[in-house]
Amino acid sequence: QVQLVESGGGLVQAGGSLRLSCEASGRTFGSYVMGWFRQAPGKEREFVAATRWTGGRAYYADSVKGRFTISRDNAKNTVYLQMNSLKPEDTAVYYCALDPGNRVSDQSYEYDYWGQGTQVTVSS
Repeated sequence: QVQLVESGGGLVQAGGSLRLSCEASGRTFGSYVMGWFRQAPGKEREFVAATRWTGGRAYYADSVKGRFTISRDNAKNTVYLQMNSLKPEDTAVYYCALDPGNRVSDQSYEYDYWGQGTQVTVSS
C-alpha cells in the first residue's frame, strides 16, 4: 500500500503564497506520476498539476499556469506545490495523488492512491 500525507494548507489573503507538501510512504514503484487535484464546495474534483517521479516536464491546468509550481524531492519522497499569486477562486481542498503508471494524466480516475486533503482558503 501507499500512504500519502499532505500538509501546508491554510488561510491566506489574495495575492499571497502557500506551499503544500505531500510525503509518500509504503510500497514503491519503479516509476510513477504524482499529481495535485483540488475540489471546491459544490464542484467536481479538478486537475491542478502533475509530474513524473523520475523527472521531465511538469503539467499544469490552464487556471494555475504561471502561478503554481510542482516539484519533488526524491530523497524525502515528497512532492510540493508552490502556489503564488493566490486568488479567491483557488479556495478548495487540495489532494495529492499517485498514479503507478508512467503516462501523465489529468484524469482523477487514473490515480490509484490519494491523500486525505488539505484545505486552502484564499480571502479577498
